[in-house]
Parts: sequence; C-alpha cells; structure tokens
Amino acid sequence: MNEQTTTQHRFQPLPDAGERGIFISLEGIEGCGKSTQSDLLSRFLSERRIPTIRTKEPGATAIGGEIRKILLHADHVGMSPICEALLYLADRAQHHDEVVSPALSTGTWVVCDRYHDSTLAYQGAARKVSHHDLNNIFMLATGGLQPDLTILLDLDVAIGLNRALTRNREQQNQMTEGRFEAEAEPFHQAVRQAFLRMAEEQPHRFIVVEAARTPEDIAEEIRGIVTHRFANFF
Repeated sequence: MNEQTTTQHRFQPLPDAGERGIFISLEGIEGCGKSTQSDLLSRFLSERRIPTIRTKEPGATAIGGEIRKILLHADHVGMSPICEALLYLADRAQHHDEVVSPALSTGTWVVCDRYHDSTLAYQGAARKVSHHDLNNIFMLATGGLQPDLTILLDLDVAIGLNRALTRNREQQNQMTEGRFEAEAEPFHQAVRQAFLRMAEEQPHRFIVVEAARTPEDIAEEIRGIVTHRFANFF
C-alpha cells in the first residue's frame, strides 16, 4: 500500500491551533525505521523554531522505563495477552500525564514513536485482545487523545524483522529488548495488516509511507506531508 504520490495532497491545511501543540505519531512493524524518522522529523521542526519534543512508548518516563523492561525482556515469554495490554496502557497513562498532555497544553509539538495504534495492532489484532476493552482503558488513560497525524511506515515483514534482529545483535540487547522480535512471522504479518486496515479506515489521520527506501528519502517525504498538513505553521 503505497500512496506516496497522493497522500501529500489528501489533507487540507489545518487552521491555526492557537495555544495547543500538534501531536504526530509514527507507527509500523519492528524494524520499519520509526526511531530514525521520529528523530529526523523532530530535528526538522526544531530547526524551523517550532517547539518540539521527541518521545516514545513504552518507556519515556521513569515509571514507563520500568514497565518497558518487563514488556520487552525476552525471558517474559509467558506473559498473558491481557497482562501485556494492561502494561502498555499503564505506560500510556503515565506518559500522557507526565509528557504528552503538558507539552501539548503549552503549544509544544509532540513527535511520538508508537502510540495507541500499536496497542490495537499488537495486542488487539495479533494477541486477540478485545478492541472494545483496549479502547475503554485508553479512554481512561488519556481521555481518548488521538494524534493529529499518524505516519505509518509500511515495510515487508521479512525485511523489517531482519533489520530489527540485526540491530539487536549489534546493540547486544537481544534479551533485554528482543521479546517481540522473537515472535514468528505470522504474528508480525497480523500486526502489519492491522496497521494497514486502520490506515484505510481512518484516511483523515493516517498517511502510509513506503519504508523500504533510504532514510533520507523517507524523511523528505515525511517533511512534505507535515509541511502541507500543517501549512499555517510554516
């Protein structure tokens, strides 16, 4: 699903949002390049004197960091899907209260590596936890705050997994960060397809970017999307 030639023109520019900051999330399977692109986008915005913070889920707060250790450690293969989902949503509640909401309320833009769409894809579609239940807890955790724009970095599962496994080996964190990379390919296929369904169902929020390209080419496309979508800020 590649809409590179059309998605940059789908949105009408937003009116000035006043005091509230803009919330942008980046989503996708393991190894799709979210961390790299969130960093590049944050730098781009900061260079244009737009106050911006780059953040992530899970683990952007001290409490979230402890939750992240539990969620991603390869030893925790026996974790139940409900336990996993609740831990992600607990991290999101703390992240919302400590980082995201305070930043947005002061006019700061938030660029977030993963948000609730990841929960719906991983714990919902792949782990079969009820979307209804996940969304109800999400409402409790965040009041239902959704990003103004979600960039979905779409990538073939085999390529993404190879990238992620290579990264973990190079960083020697296969145990501490490798629980999801150890899942079989059908799990990751289910995650990818869930993301693509959400993008199709919510074209007002999602833009799909083909991620099997150089980081520079991807970043250039994302910059074009953001400057068009939020033209009044540039």
